[in-house]
Order: sequence, then C-alpha cells, then structure tokens
Amino acid sequence: MTTHADNPIERMQAALASTNLDGWLMYDFQGLNPHARRVLELPKGAFLTRRFFVWVPRVGQATLLHNHIEGGTWGEISRSWPVARRAFGSHAELDAALRDVVAGKRVAMEYSPHGAVPYVSRVDAGTVERVRAAGAAEVASSADLLQAFLAWSEEDLAAHRRAVSVLMDAKDAAFRLIHESLQAGRPVTELDAQDLIMARIEAAGMSAGHPVNVSFGVNAADSHYEPGGDKNATLQPGQCVLIDLWAQEPGRPFGDVTWVGFAGQPGAEYLDAWAAVKRAREAALAVIMGSESVRGGQVQGWQADRAARDAMGPVWEPYFLHRTGHDLGVQIHGAGANLDDYETRDTRTLTPGLGVTVEPGTYPAAKGFGIRSEVDVYLNPHTGPEVTTHTQAGPFLLGGPEAWETVRARGYGQTE
Repeated sequence: MTTHADNPIERMQAALASTNLDGWLMYDFQGLNPHARRVLELPKGAFLTRRFFVWVPRVGQATLLHNHIEGGTWGEISRSWPVARRAFGSHAELDAALRDVVAGKRVAMEYSPHGAVPYVSRVDAGTVERVRAAGAAEVASSADLLQAFLAWSEEDLAAHRRAVSVLMDAKDAAFRLIHESLQAGRPVTELDAQDLIMARIEAAGMSAGHPVNVSFGVNAADSHYEPGGDKNATLQPGQCVLIDLWAQEPGRPFGDVTWVGFAGQPGAEYLDAWAAVKRAREAALAVIMGSESVRGGQVQGWQADRAARDAMGPVWEPYFLHRTGHDLGVQIHGAGANLDDYETRDTRTLTPGLGVTVEPGTYPAAKGFGIRSEVDVYLNPHTGPEVTTHTQAGPFLLGGPEAWETVRARGYGQTE
C-alpha cells in the first residue's frame, strides 16, 4: 500500500494525491468490478444486491451513494470510514446524487479507453455514459491508481524469495532426472518430470494452483501446454525441453520461471532462436532496470515489450505470440501493469513495490520446437528493480557424457 492509513478512503486519497484528478468514483454491481471489492476491502460475506458508488475526492469529504434498502449493511461496512452516506431509491435520486458529486470533475473509474487494458475495464459502458451525463468533465482510467493497492509488503517479498528458491531446486531436479535418464537409456516422460516438480512444491508447503508445464519437442511450441491424460510425450534425442513452473505460499506472491534444455546437441537453427530469445530478455530487462526511471514512474509496460520484440529480430519475432511479461502477485497473472505491446498496449507505469515477469519466447511449431526464458523482477521502491531469480545463460545440453553438475553450471553461465 502507499500509506498506513486505517481505512480505504484515506488510502484512496493517498493514491490520488500526486495526480491532477479531482477524485475517484468507485462503482460496483453484484461483483462486476472486482477492484472495488479489493480496494474498499468489502467483507466477503457482505450481502449487496444493488449498485453503489463511492466518491473519493483528492481532498475533502468522501461520499457513499447506496440504495436505501441496503443502508444497514453499508452502515456496518463503512463504520470506520470518513465518509458521508447518501441513500437513493429511484433512478432519478441516483442521478441527482451523481450530479452533486461529479459535475465538472475529472473522475477516475475502472475504465480503459477503447478497452485497451481489459484488466482495468470493469465498469460497463452504460454506467460510464451515466456518469458523463451527470456532468463529469472527464472520465479517466484508474489503471495506475489501482496499482497502489497491489504493492508487496516485506513479508510478501520474503515469501516470494522462498518460492523462487523452491522453484530453482525443483527445476534443477527435473532437468537432472531427464539428463540422467537419457544417459542410462531409460525412457523419461513429461509427466515424470512434472510429478517430481509438483512433489517438491507440495513438500515445501506451497501450491502451484494447477500442474506445471513440462513440454518436449513440438509441445514446447504451445506456450500454455500442460501434460496430462493422453498428453504425455516421451523425450527423444534431438528434441527440446521447456519447463515452466510456478508456486506460492498461501496468500503470498508467486514465483514463476521458465528454463529450457535440449536432448543431445542442438542444431544451428535452435541455437539461433535461443540467442534471439536471450537478446529479447536482456533488452526488456535493460528498460526495466533503469532504476531511476522506474522509481520515477516513467517506464510503461508496453515499452519493455516493444524493446524485446525489436531485439528478437525479424526471423524469430513473428513466432513471439504472447506479451513479454505479466504482473506477478497473489494471483500469478496479477492486476498490475503487464509488459505488453502485443495483446494490448499497456500504458500503465511499472510501479515500485510490485513484481513482473520477463518471459519472451519464440514458438515455430513447424520447426518442432519452442523456446522461452523467464525471470522475475521485483520493483524495489528503495533500491530499484532487482531480478529475484537465476537467469539462464544457455540451454541445458542433456544426455551427454558429462555429469549433471557440469551441465548445470554451463546452463547457469558459471565457470568450471
């Protein structure tokens, strides 16, 4: 959070303080806007069946507009809020109340022009029209305001680091299993590696939410592949390996990483694709790691994505079929800024106190392989952005005569 205030109204005003907005109009109807529930910290069991608005000016008295039928419920919910409660019954009374609070004002709502950032666009078009008709001078997006309510605590960061440590060990154990199985001439399947990883995560008291991604060969060209059921390839010499794994402590931010390997010696085409993915990863990190820019709120999500795509180059970028990275939080795909100039043009700033992934990839299915390299970055508000995971220097070359420790060290870029 941006403040240690005891109630959501003061926290919202703290988020508004550095803006030129007149206020924030929070709206919800039966869960349509999940951001309202989170920012206002509404009790899970609160029985609210009618629409409501909470007007929070940058400076001054906040106003809660609620249906008179739910006055008792709102009285309990807002007991500790510095807010004036105003009940309405008819739609005419609602419109009059809206005019009183928004007329002539620049108003933030959970709205994104042209639906550019769907993670924020939670207020229906008709309600935006109603607010404009009430005289609002402008309805602006609350996209950057919302990020203030996603910031990690010190406990969150510590839990994320623990999750990353478990993932690093689990990933290495899975690649070691694959390497030594190939050396021994034993079949090894995607589910063999997946089962090992899931067991490590569960033994640490953590959860992945659903089984992690282990992909062999052409399956790696499906960026959301997941083995299971009749999908369970056995690794063959000359095939690639992609392992994407994630985990969290209950209620804490995820760790999320992707590493790759190859059964045998990869050809020039695979190595060229790997080099392109690595360039893209480093280019995105270079944009983010300009710590003064991030702390100053100058870097927007789309910029890191654009840098990655430009760096990947014309041969492999056409197979880069997803955004460069996503907000990382208690939900693995969180509600903050994504590194995206592909699926959307995410103009939200990279906000200190949040985490993001950097995970460019290329997936030329016709060539029989897919490659992704993923690291996590914490946007430290005190010392600037930091990569919280290890960074792969090169694909693990699996199944050869060398001991696993040597294969691992080269993949990590460590000298022998």
